[in-house]
Amino acid sequence: MKKHIIIAGVPRAGKSTLSQIISKQFGYQHISMDSIIAGIEKVFPETNINSDASTNLQENIQYISSKMALFIRAMMDSGEYNECDYGMVIDIFQLLPQHYMQYIDSSLCGVYYLGTSEVTPEERYELLKKYDTPKDYTYYKSEEENKEDCDSIVTISKYLKEQCALYNLPYYDTSYNRKQIYKIILDVIGRQ
Repeated sequence: MKKHIIIAGVPRAGKSTLSQIISKQFGYQHISMDSIIAGIEKVFPETNINSDASTNLQENIQYISSKMALFIRAMMDSGEYNECDYGMVIDIFQLLPQHYMQYIDSSLCGVYYLGTSEVTPEERYELLKKYDTPKDYTYYKSEEENKEDCDSIVTISKYLKEQCALYNLPYYDTSYNRKQIYKIILDVIGRQ
């Protein structure tokens, strides 16, 4: 198995759930980058990392991804997990395939991208409502905000799928049959 695993992809595609399963099943330390990014935003505003910026979503993800890829590499290079059998399983939205390839050592860290590229924004919104719970940030957003976000999420999913094909990285659509997709990924991880 790889020393570290990254589960990347769009919001509400199942990254945290899959990361938690991997953590329990294989012994990896689960790290959610959402909370780390939120901390960086609040404590280090000079980084210009702002996940809620009103700029173009794709440009914002591009910027944050370039910074977070370096941050993740520094975490791996720290040696904190060298004495452990397995290291981290990291879930993150803002990590594009190009930055994974550019900054992260794939011999130490595998990546799996999750998206919802095979649905319309309307279908994505119905899926969001189906899986939404009070633990999810989308639960507290208005219907209009969530519908707008679903349009962006489908667009970003299609971009991720294209980029994964370009860089020969694994991409899984979790719009439907999510549990089967998890099983496929877990089987792949177990065979490495």
